[in-house]
Amino acid sequence: MGAYEKFTKSITNFGRLTMVLGVIAVLLPPLTMTFVFGYNPGIAAIIAGAISQMSVSGAFYLSEPLTYFPIVGTSGLYLTMLSGNGVNMKIPAAAISSEASGYKQGTDEGALMGTIGLAVSIYVAVFFVIFSTILGQTVITTLPADLAKFFELIIPGIYGAIFGQFMVKSYKTGLFALFISTVMIYIVQFIPGNPSFVITLTSIFTTILFARKQLEKGLLK
Repeated sequence: MGAYEKFTKSITNFGRLTMVLGVIAVLLPPLTMTFVFGYNPGIAAIIAGAISQMSVSGAFYLSEPLTYFPIVGTSGLYLTMLSGNGVNMKIPAAAISSEASGYKQGTDEGALMGTIGLAVSIYVAVFFVIFSTILGQTVITTLPADLAKFFELIIPGIYGAIFGQFMVKSYKTGLFALFISTVMIYIVQFIPGNPSFVITLTSIFTTILFARKQLEKGLLK
């Protein structure tokens, strides 16, 4: 067993424990409110809320592990799922770290470099969360409305930067991803319930298949 395999095995054992503790930490407040203080919205409201949430984020249960794994590996997945903010902070940090190190994504070395970048981003996130909690709200409320509205562009800007970073490696794959996601946006409008998660699932998996065909033809490295 190589060094990376030993590292991954130890991380898996510890990661399972932290995930269980994370589940307990998430469930503890509502369970306390229900069984200690007697506040409960009722089973009907809980089921309705669960269905509503799953319809929005259920697709990410499949898509995020598959798309994150080549960048951060097993250890990075545990860190990302437990700390959150994957798409707008952790994965960009991991992708940039892997790219800057010179190791290819999908390799053991690339995954390890991505994990290191991701771990550093967690410390940075904790610092800025504390900072913004103390001072951020005061600063934001004093900003002019014309300036504050640009905060809405942060997430699209991050997504665009990551997309551009990978598109330069295969512009055909990037154009295909843009095409299929645009088509799906219009198709979903005609599906009852407007299930937006279908856009995510279809775009991700069809783009993966397209990229695989490019690899088989030797057009993508």
